Amino acid sequence: MADSTEAEITINAPAADIMDVIADLEKYPEWSDGVKTIEVLTSFEDGRPKTARWTVDAGIIKDVYDLEYEWNGNHSVSWHLTQGSMLKLDDGTYTLDEVGGVTKVSYELKVDLSIPMLGMMKRKAEKSIVDTALKGLKKRVEG
Repeated sequence: MADSTEAEITINAPAADIMDVIADLEKYPEWSDGVKTIEVLTSFEDGRPKTARWTVDAGIIKDVYDLEYEWNGNHSVSWHLTQGSMLKLDDGTYTLDEVGGVTKVSYELKVDLSIPMLGMMKRKAEKSIVDTALKGLKKRVEG
């Protein structure tokens, strides 16, 4: 099993506002580097995405792949890969912990590729994805 990469950031906003930005997948290309398009394929009754097709070009990771989501209110969202070409694993979780209108956002990601890659290079790519996503999320929510 792949090791995971984890990071966190503090965002000056309530968890509900942050989760609204996270759930608006089709807007990711506006604030998340490397994401070219996201198409929501199916949604839950509350409107949050259930499945989505991602097209990414993030350095060494270039792929079109499908993710399936599981939402836990405004506390967390997890996803896992259901189909990909280059990716054979993409499991992640955002966890939001709000205290007084300020929210700590934790992001955990496990990625594995169908092509051989040194573990150190894969971890560096994961770290770049996680750090870029958290900084982009903070800028989007606070901006």
